[in-house]
Amino acid sequence: MQMVAASKMRRAQQATLASRAYADKAREILSFLAAQPGRNKVLHPLLEERTQIKNTLLILMASDRGLCGAYNMNILRATFDHIKRAESPVQLITLGKRGRDFVVRSGKNIVADFTGLNDKPTILQISPIAKIAIEEFETGQVDRVDIAFTSFVNVLVQRPQIRQLLPLAAPAEPVDAAHAVYLYEPDPETILNTVLPRLTELQIYQALLESVASEHSARMVAMRNATDNAIELIGGLTLAMNKARQTSITKEMLDIVGGANALRETLAK
Repeated sequence: MQMVAASKMRRAQQATLASRAYADKAREILSFLAAQPGRNKVLHPLLEERTQIKNTLLILMASDRGLCGAYNMNILRATFDHIKRAESPVQLITLGKRGRDFVVRSGKNIVADFTGLNDKPTILQISPIAKIAIEEFETGQVDRVDIAFTSFVNVLVQRPQIRQLLPLAAPAEPVDAAHAVYLYEPDPETILNTVLPRLTELQIYQALLESVASEHSARMVAMRNATDNAIELIGGLTLAMNKARQTSITKEMLDIVGGANALRETLAK
């Protein structure tokens, strides 16, 4: 299981790192769009900042299977801490059986559930998730959409993250006005209607890639620890068996020697 997890982890890691730079630059573009000087005039519904957050939608990414150490518990703990701090009711879209089962036992409201995503997620698998999130936000059912996933740092380090997905947030630091203005051809509406949903979908896709890589890394480490523990346990049990066997043989030899001595003394008399 350790070798299988290592093989899957390498593929997932390569896919994650290959698309991370593109996804980061796309998120930077989204941030610039959210910080446009014409922000007061909403260029697109996905850029609309709601004055009052009445409902929140959270996309939770966990795994379908266990045996991956603290991977699921870490993201679930971060998610429910976030829900406790939220000032509005939180609905959830769950990815993975482990997350779904935990949310159901906790009595939270699940809008949609996606399981069985393979080790090589595709945009086609992400499209329904993005569609639900965008429709819920555009129709006013929710005023904010967050995403909870595990960011892949390296094989030993994976960090749970809660990130705002919608509305597209402006950067935390002020943006230089000379670099913040975009020119649109043919017009902002046509461009943004095509680009913003796709870039939003890309953020979900990249988060899933990060989660898959983190899951396989955590599972590989967990299986390696299990292997080491099993080897140590086998060594201890083998030593105990050998000691018991040696004790039994020694006892039998002592019984034989004692019997021989008793027989010799009897014959001497």
